[in-house]
Amino acid sequence: MHSLSDSFVRYAESIDHDEHEVTYVSTPARRATLPPGVRALVVERSDDEDTATAVLSAIKGLPEPDTVVALSEFDLVPAAQVREELGVPGPRVDDALTVRDKLVMKSAVAAAGLRTPRFASLDQALDLGAASLPWQGRTVLKPVAGASSKETHTFASPSEALQAVRDGEVRCSATDFQIEEFVVGPILHIDGLLTAGEPVVIQASRYIGTCLDYARGQPLGSAQTDTEPDLVDWALRCLKAVGVESGPFHLEAIETARGPVFLEVGARCGSVGVVDAFERATGVRLPGAAVRLQVDGASALPRPRLPGPGERYGWFLLPGHTLGSAYCRISGEQGFRHDPLVRHWEQRREDEPLRNAASYAYRNVPLGGLLGPGSHSALERFITQLFKSVRVDPASPPLR
Repeated sequence: MHSLSDSFVRYAESIDHDEHEVTYVSTPARRATLPPGVRALVVERSDDEDTATAVLSAIKGLPEPDTVVALSEFDLVPAAQVREELGVPGPRVDDALTVRDKLVMKSAVAAAGLRTPRFASLDQALDLGAASLPWQGRTVLKPVAGASSKETHTFASPSEALQAVRDGEVRCSATDFQIEEFVVGPILHIDGLLTAGEPVVIQASRYIGTCLDYARGQPLGSAQTDTEPDLVDWALRCLKAVGVESGPFHLEAIETARGPVFLEVGARCGSVGVVDAFERATGVRLPGAAVRLQVDGASALPRPRLPGPGERYGWFLLPGHTLGSAYCRISGEQGFRHDPLVRHWEQRREDEPLRNAASYAYRNVPLGGLLGPGSHSALERFITQLFKSVRVDPASPPLR
């Protein structure tokens, strides 16, 4: 089920297209991002109906597949539906919901004795009122199956959050949203690959900025840090709780004085910056390795490197989706772009139009890049200073 581009996954490096009979089920809009020059069947599915139905219709009459590969988080549940319909091995719908539905995943993690923000379904909280919730401070409203902090709102208290919904200030379906305690602390992302419940490779990073603030127009980056044994053990307990035993994962946690607090997890790879930094540090391209694991098994996986303290990598993004302009002007970047830490630098010209939606891809934002190798502190210092120094301002359309 093709959604992610070849430049991100590198399908030709990950599947022997001569040995395997590969079918890509794509859409007209995504067809140009398929791998070029490989022996494969490409069938198009409709964009006008739900994904599982469209895929099943597109492959009707073809030989039954041995495996169904889906890498996008938005395809995990549809892929499970396709497997169930065809009787193909792999994760089922209940398995996929545990890593897509934030209420389900936090319930599973809490039941395993691990700390999560206190939470409730929004419809239940509206019925029972703010007094029924076991916290009184800062509060978050977010979609149960959302991504990239879209439609996420913060309030000073549960009562303010619920009142905002009742007054129509926040327009949402109560059954599709959750309300949760806002836990303060730096946010980690822990990325890796599992097989049979054991880590093939795992790497921790610390965000500079937050995904929530990025959705609101603030810059975001992260820098790899030490992946301590205690953190690995905690992450594996979280993954076991949500039933992730094989494949990639992107787990987020809040650092507190009492230890990490589970935020959310996806049975998928992180963004382009996360994947690029991970590959530089470990030698493993996570999306491609996930495909290789599913198609050819653990024996086909590359042997990862163990990076040292001075071999960390990071990434940064300065967004433009909240500028209110189709074009931008960047200033203050000259002292950074030729720094020895910079591995990749991608900057929009003033005559290049911007996307009006949030994106985590370098090519879709005013300025983004990859950094390393260096220590965590050097990467964090560079990114922090970059964010303080560089401005992204609206610009006039170019003269034609």
